[in-house]
Amino acid sequence: MNFHRTQLPFKGQTVLSHQSPVLQMVRLPHALDLPLPTYETALSAGCDLRAALVRPFVLAPMARCLVPTGFKVAIPEGFEGQIRARSGLALRHGIGLPNGIGTIDADYRGELKVLLCNWGNTPFTMAHGDRIAQLVVAPVVQASFSEVGELDATERGEGGFGSTGV
Repeated sequence: MNFHRTQLPFKGQTVLSHQSPVLQMVRLPHALDLPLPTYETALSAGCDLRAALVRPFVLAPMARCLVPTGFKVAIPEGFEGQIRARSGLALRHGIGLPNGIGTIDADYRGELKVLLCNWGNTPFTMAHGDRIAQLVVAPVVQASFSEVGELDATERGEGGFGSTGV
């Protein structure tokens, strides 16, 4: 991962930050009229992905579908793409991702597709160009694994699933 020092605009402080990755995109024939993914505001963490559909599609309640975006992507080494639900679709229509967050690995080169589920109780119609999900690009760290006989003790110990209270 590439890091560089950034001079902050106050007190001459310097921080270590990563450079913004550049994602290479290949436009597929069914997305010729769609824009590249875009950040809707200056401080948005996720960029919008759009549906690349030949015709409108109705997603029935409790049904799942794989929605094409019309783009292939190359995510740089050291990063991943996270597919996240759009909060407005979730609130108004119950549309979300059945796996919570989808991961796009840096070595994937196929078309970006979004796995959607209609958790709502009414059918949801998607059309070509509709914003269906967000893509967040994040740094990745791969861990090493070491087998040991026992773990160090902590105050929490083996307490989990609500053991720390409400």
